[in-house]
Amino acid sequence: MPKPTDAVVPAPASPAPALTDDLSFLLARANAISLAAGNAALAVHGLKARSYSVLVLTTGDARPSQREIAEFLRLDPSQVVSLVDDLQSRGLVERRTDPADRRANVVVATDAGRRLASVARGSARAAEEQVPRQLTPDQRQTLAALLRVLAFPET
Repeated sequence: MPKPTDAVVPAPASPAPALTDDLSFLLARANAISLAAGNAALAVHGLKARSYSVLVLTTGDARPSQREIAEFLRLDPSQVVSLVDDLQSRGLVERRTDPADRRANVVVATDAGRRLASVARGSARAAEEQVPRQLTPDQRQTLAALLRVLAFPET
């Protein structure tokens, strides 16, 4: 099984300065490296970053609809339908009628889904620790705080 660190892509011999100064490129590259490590770590659980994210969102008390999951993860709703279908076929989530709106469904983790999410969370965190391993703990906290500002500007 590949380790999360195996997924790290080496930098080209001489990256183009225009790209190494481009914030969008840097964010995209860091995201790609992080996703590769996360997917490698979650593979042992039969999950990828997106399916893991959907599963975790369904384990709480919020009981999100597929639309809310799509909005939160910034995915096309059709992608969420596919992810939920897969998780449901594995007995990890259920679609239930929303008690507040009987025309809508919410997605709720099953007991098996909650157990898997809990175990997979450890693998995801291990991968998360490996990707920015060259950062100090203070730099990691700063990076996380800055990314939260970018990811959730309304809060």
